[in-house]
Amino acid sequence: MFPNAIPNFLIARLPFFYGWIILACVCFAGFARQGPAVATLSIFVGPMTDEFGWSRTAISGAVSLGGILAAITSPYLGTLLDRHGARMMLCWAVFTTAVAAMLLSLTQSLVVFYILFCIARMNFAGPFDLGIYGALNNWFVRNRGLATSITTLSLMIGLISMPLIAQTAIVLDGWRTGWLAVGMTVLVIGFLPNWLLMVRRPEDIGLQPDGPDRKAQALDAIGGPGQTHSPATPEPTFTRGQAMRTPTFWLLSAYTALVYPVQAGVSLHQAPHLIESGIDPTIAATIVSTFSLFSAISGVGLGLLARRIPTRLSLAAVGLCLGASALMMIPIESPPLGYASAAVFGIGIGGVLTLLPIAWADYFGRRSFGAIRGVALSIQVLAQAAGPLLSGILRDFTGNYTLSLECFTALAFIAALAALATTAPKVPAN
Repeated sequence: MFPNAIPNFLIARLPFFYGWIILACVCFAGFARQGPAVATLSIFVGPMTDEFGWSRTAISGAVSLGGILAAITSPYLGTLLDRHGARMMLCWAVFTTAVAAMLLSLTQSLVVFYILFCIARMNFAGPFDLGIYGALNNWFVRNRGLATSITTLSLMIGLISMPLIAQTAIVLDGWRTGWLAVGMTVLVIGFLPNWLLMVRRPEDIGLQPDGPDRKAQALDAIGGPGQTHSPATPEPTFTRGQAMRTPTFWLLSAYTALVYPVQAGVSLHQAPHLIESGIDPTIAATIVSTFSLFSAISGVGLGLLARRIPTRLSLAAVGLCLGASALMMIPIESPPLGYASAAVFGIGIGGVLTLLPIAWADYFGRRSFGAIRGVALSIQVLAQAAGPLLSGILRDFTGNYTLSLECFTALAFIAALAALATTAPKVPAN
């Protein structure tokens, strides 16, 4: 449907593995994805609610509704990804997100805000996620941990940069200019690389995942010591139906449903909570970026160690980090504790963003990754939708964020228990 901009015979003759170009495209898309991230929106919560008089619940509802729309469409989009590849999906997501963000600068009512932000948020939660990890897992198997850690780094660089870009534009010329700056950044960085250079699968151009030195379709140990496949074990090839009949699918889904309300709820309301605790708005923006910085560090480190440490232990550890960080945020009154809690929160988020995609791909294989991930993504985005809404409702009801942070602490600790129960599924007989 969409021919490659570079002829296949030239791609095949490059002196290096073309997957590294795919990884670069994915990284550009990952950076652009953060335009409608909840951490970016958190920078706009104060000025927009001050101007329009909206409640925190009302503005949080846009995040939740966008997530619900993504949950409805993700299973269908996952099947399209398996059929057509990531190029169409990522280009569409980048372009429509950029346009929606720029049009948000014209917002005059809550209805207009909902329509535009829901489009952007639906892209963030659905097409961006499916396209990024679909391309990544098609091109890398043995080097999946390394490639995923680099992708997480790009996501976190975007998450560090977008709130600062927004805050700088807001300080210079108000929140409307902030949305223009975010939209232009998304378009300039994310669109052209994926339109010109993205290729669906290495097999489409006569290559193999990981390049010419990949060892006979071997998959390295999944989950590290104690949860190991021998080097000669072929990559698992689950269909969506087969995957959904395994306990592993539902335990990973339960973990997802428990940690993502924490991720989204804390991310969106972190800056308002800091400001309400007496911290200067610009300092609050740097604290938000601090959690992104530590997410990048954590993502790279855990990605490189992904097959040296059992997956279930790594996922449990990041769940504990998320719970501990939510507890630390409750008594914040000064910047030092804010930076410390943001660092611990970032370690947990980096682990979730890196380890869960690796776990899904390693456990269930590439063949039906989009279809399997599409179902799991519906659970994920519904969980992300619930977090900000829960936090906003509890804040409006109690007047502060203490109760919501206590709820997020409990969810994260329960998630750690679900992770400990997860083991690799039995590969189905052909």
